[in-house]
Amino acid sequence: MTDTLDHSDTGQEIGDAGFSLKSGVSRLFGSWRTAGILIPFLILFVVLSIASSPFLHTTNLINILDQQAAVLCIAAAGTLVLVAGGIDLSVGSTYALAGVTAGQVGQHHSVVWAILAGLVVGLVVGLINGVIVTVFRISPLITTLAMSYIIYGLALKVTNGNLVLTGSIPGFQTFTNSTFLTVPSAVWMALAVVVVLAVVLSRTTFGRYVVASGGNAEAARLAGVRVNAIKIITFVISGGAAALGGIIDAGRLGSILSTSGGPSLSFLVLAGIVVGGTSIAGGEGSGWRTALGVLFIALIGNGFNLLGVDPNWQQIVLGLILLVAVGLDMWARRARA
Repeated sequence: MTDTLDHSDTGQEIGDAGFSLKSGVSRLFGSWRTAGILIPFLILFVVLSIASSPFLHTTNLINILDQQAAVLCIAAAGTLVLVAGGIDLSVGSTYALAGVTAGQVGQHHSVVWAILAGLVVGLVVGLINGVIVTVFRISPLITTLAMSYIIYGLALKVTNGNLVLTGSIPGFQTFTNSTFLTVPSAVWMALAVVVVLAVVLSRTTFGRYVVASGGNAEAARLAGVRVNAIKIITFVISGGAAALGGIIDAGRLGSILSTSGGPSLSFLVLAGIVVGGTSIAGGEGSGWRTALGVLFIALIGNGFNLLGVDPNWQQIVLGLILLVAVGLDMWARRARA
């Protein structure tokens, strides 16, 4: 009888130790999710500052922000989608379709109409995604993946595969390449989008509803949250941000192709969001951490270029970073459960 009790006590101790370990991991990752991306970001920043003298030049830092302006806009909106329990893999194709649409409209009408046409394209795509996911209950992964192919085909059809030039369109360059305090307007637009969407997610009732919809949709419904409407709105915002990103780059680069963006841009956006600490399963995320996640990945690419590292390694490193981030997220969720 005594032996049995001893074995039982030992088993209980092991169980308690395992539970304690899992709880510790959960708390640790929770702390990382709160501010952890700031630590590797600062470490990488310091390392690059020491390893490469051109890195800290104002021109280089502004170029990084300018090149990432579109990605920052799209990732900030994509954070809302992911927190609400969805995912949008169509942003790369939406980026291209909106950009070429704006470029072609701008060749015959004012730049205002060109920008509005591009934005409408993105908003419509986002609305279609949201309706399919919520009304027809098709997985957001499958829905947006299928839509990315459809949108890509439309972009090819609109342009016949030709390059759309925007550099000669009056006002287009001013929209994205004018400067204020030596910083391009594209960077200021990206900053505005990031700040607004971060505040919406963290400080508004709508933001709380987004978190509730992704954390526990059924409980949110019982509490009176219109979960489907919330999810549709997040997809519309994502589509609009992808369109804005396409318009920004069309003006910034002076041209755009129907093949621009695509899966590579969608992956880059998703990587930035997840590396920033947003849960792939929904219910947790932050706009400012997403911005740091995007810039963290941008610093890796910039560092590789400045240090002359084989660019093929960049894709391998990004894949590993994304895999680790998702793995840690799922591990922490299982530990909490």
